[in-house]
Amino acid sequence: MAELDAPPPEALPRCTRPEALPRAAPRVALIGCFRPRRCGIATFTADVHEHLARERADLAIDVYAMRAKTDVGSDAAICQTIGDHDLQAYRTAAAAINASGAAVVWLQHEFGIFGGEAGGFILDLVDRVAAPLVVTLHTVLAAPTEGQRQVLDRLIARASQLIVMSQFGRDTLVELYGADPAKVAIIEHGTPDRAFAASSPLRGALAIGDRPVLSTFGLLGPGKGLETAIRALPTIAAQYPDILYRIVGATHPNLVAAEGEAYRESLVALAESLGVASNLAWDDRFLDTPELLEAIELCDIYLAPYPNLAQVTSGTLAYAVALGRAVISTPFVHARELLADDVGILVPQADSEAIAEAALLLLAVPAEREALQRRAYKRGRQTAWPVIARAFGDLLDRVIEGGSGERVLRRATPSRGAIWAMSDSVGILQHGRGPVADRDHGYCIDDNARAFMLMNCGELRRDPDCQNWALRYASFIQHAWNDELRAFRNFMAYDRRWLEATGSEDSNGRALWALGYGAAHAATGELRDWSADWFARTAAIAANFKSPRAIAFAALGADALLDRHPSDPRAIQLVERAGALLHAMWKSARRPTWDWFEPGLTYDNARLAEVLIRAGRRLQSLPMEEAGLSALVWLCDRQTSEQGNFRPVGSDGFGLMGETMPFDQQPLEAWATIAACATAFARGASPRWAGHADAAWRWFAGRNDRRVALADPQTGRCRDGLTPHGVNLNVGAESTLAYHLAHADMAVFWAARQRMPEEDPLRRLASEPAFART
Repeated sequence: MAELDAPPPEALPRCTRPEALPRAAPRVALIGCFRPRRCGIATFTADVHEHLARERADLAIDVYAMRAKTDVGSDAAICQTIGDHDLQAYRTAAAAINASGAAVVWLQHEFGIFGGEAGGFILDLVDRVAAPLVVTLHTVLAAPTEGQRQVLDRLIARASQLIVMSQFGRDTLVELYGADPAKVAIIEHGTPDRAFAASSPLRGALAIGDRPVLSTFGLLGPGKGLETAIRALPTIAAQYPDILYRIVGATHPNLVAAEGEAYRESLVALAESLGVASNLAWDDRFLDTPELLEAIELCDIYLAPYPNLAQVTSGTLAYAVALGRAVISTPFVHARELLADDVGILVPQADSEAIAEAALLLLAVPAEREALQRRAYKRGRQTAWPVIARAFGDLLDRVIEGGSGERVLRRATPSRGAIWAMSDSVGILQHGRGPVADRDHGYCIDDNARAFMLMNCGELRRDPDCQNWALRYASFIQHAWNDELRAFRNFMAYDRRWLEATGSEDSNGRALWALGYGAAHAATGELRDWSADWFARTAAIAANFKSPRAIAFAALGADALLDRHPSDPRAIQLVERAGALLHAMWKSARRPTWDWFEPGLTYDNARLAEVLIRAGRRLQSLPMEEAGLSALVWLCDRQTSEQGNFRPVGSDGFGLMGETMPFDQQPLEAWATIAACATAFARGASPRWAGHADAAWRWFAGRNDRRVALADPQTGRCRDGLTPHGVNLNVGAESTLAYHLAHADMAVFWAARQRMPEEDPLRRLASEPAFART
């Protein structure tokens, strides 16, 4: 039978920037507003892109730009746009990011730039990306609405690293939102690295001459507190009649959409009523960065009379300090931290008299103003973009590197200490808190069935200790049978009380799998006979199974039993039913780019393909076997990341046609994939199957999306799964048994490699870092 070709990979949007760096360069998916949109986040994201690219030429930066319906034009740096109110666009962007092989996703978060309640559409993107997530929180609300709190809580839980620009922001995240302090970094707002200018040539161009100039910059809206500054002008003008207050910036687009220019007109009217209209100059434009810097250098005193004292970030304030301007500000969060140590003057909220008094002092005493400017300019060197870009680069490096990288998992049998630590005279306990068995959750037949199988595979069958434990796990399975209801129970409390009369179909299927496996592979004839007898007594329950996975588990046990008892009628019936059902499901559900049994990927996925392959061989049905192989090729291709890592669908969400939810990745999926590949490998020793199994095995060792090892061969433990920001530190029976059983199935490939000539591709796979898809 010829090797089946893999179906063509699903067409996913990819970044095709012509200046993209070589594949080896780590890719950063940078998400936020971007040029040509005119807002603070767009300016910040564009500055980040420009300066990080300049400081870190070894990084490939792909820009995913938020786009509103009113946006016009584009920018060459943009890889892909995301319609802010188009939910599907967020999902499409996530697929493109995954397809690009991004090593890290960096989100610029601000309320108001994403669609959905409280900007919740962005969660549909971050939940679907496999790379570690970094979030810069431009606003950290101390009194969020319920919707805002839910969005922030999700982002905090999902992110590997959070960035804020102030100590207040960090304290709020930790104390109010419960963020892990180790995950929260303070990196201040970047500012231009520009020589100090005592006077701007723009004075001549605007015919300002030597008039003293006050200025406020940014998009206009009530949040600027301009009324307070205008009310201070009569007092200042009384001593400096030629004082000029320049208000630079367009009205915020959202405000224009809601009420036109009513706010600006109210300010004009206020100035006229106070008799200072001639002291105001309006520059009603959104200034590009070079123009903005020139405008800031023009002023003698920068005013930041913001009424919202909870404001965490102000880009224009940071710019004014970096350019060495004398600053008068209300004590909002960013100002309190940036202007500490006499870098600027803080005045009470909504206090026009205090603003006038501070401005008069600085105008009357030039030496005081110049000293303040020098202190501001010196403080600004700490936030110069080259400094900030390097800090961002260092943080991204740490996130990309994750843990310690891949750990070598020896081929020798992992220590069984972890199994014994989870086991007692009843059986194996389900869960752990860290490495310690958790008695609160008792036992289940699923894990005892797996443990029974483990004790009866490979070299463990020859170990007397393992055989003693095999009897305990067998006793649990036997005791779980409810003869009255003709089904196995599943969950037992630590005090040996059964918690249910019958278990799920899946748990019953796994019990039959263990019994069939024991009938074929148990170390002693007595235990093989016990297994075969219990299989015969209980196999009839599978006739009523409706769950495809329960049917598949039972068929795995039946197929194993047929290796020793090839004419067993019950076992043959189970294999026939499973093969017919799965083959029909495959033919019904498959599409041109979806070669699978169901419209979604859930759990233990590779078992469906494995069972169909086994059924085809057992029943000598070439169509069944080829269908199972085709499905497994498709699944393995889908479970391989752009970097060649094993990436199973996660239990955080089930993968539907066209998308995959990458977390929480489970050890059970790696074992299932290795076992299915071993089944396919037995047919023709193809390097394809050896490579995919090798990738799944290396997933345990740290060759995964978080570069963190889950398994430790010295202790025999395996963590419970791969989360968005690392491993789940708990050690449960399912995970540890999956690791040990995966090791047993990998022995098939290792033994085959030893028999191959040195030049054979299978030999080379033993030392290659990852499998390249064929």
